[in-house]
Amino acid sequence: MRRILVGLMLAGIAMAALPLHAQQIGEVSTAFRFLGKNDRIVIEAYDDPKVTGVSCFVSRARTGGVSGTVGLAEDTADASIACRQVGDVLTFKGKLPKQEDVFSERQSILFKRLHIVRIVDPVRNTLVYLTYSDKLIDGSPKNGVTAVPVPRSNPIPIK
Repeated sequence: MRRILVGLMLAGIAMAALPLHAQQIGEVSTAFRFLGKNDRIVIEAYDDPKVTGVSCFVSRARTGGVSGTVGLAEDTADASIACRQVGDVLTFKGKLPKQEDVFSERQSILFKRLHIVRIVDPVRNTLVYLTYSDKLIDGSPKNGVTAVPVPRSNPIPIK
């Protein structure tokens, strides 16, 4: 039992040391906590690694208190997403798969992850982004979706 706990702690530390793909750009407090951080909604920006000029903005709940401050609390599955063209021109770094998990970040110490999936709609020449969270055993149907239209003069290269 002790080995399992040590292994889980080391895995958590290793995962926390991985570079984050998001940049937090703001937060608002939703509930006061006497100890630790308040419960809050954070807004993070994710730049699409294969499409230069597209950024996704995700808002999601973060649990505060002592357990949230040390990273042991489990955040809810609620998330909202808005992706936009932020560059003058969209450029693609190679051919894109029809569907790809572009970002994945843990939301709890062990089993919950936030995902952002890019889906290419070739008929409309549009990039569709979906955000959701999953759990090892019990996922959530809560999700958010947004789309970035690409000019017809710049066709999306698909694998």
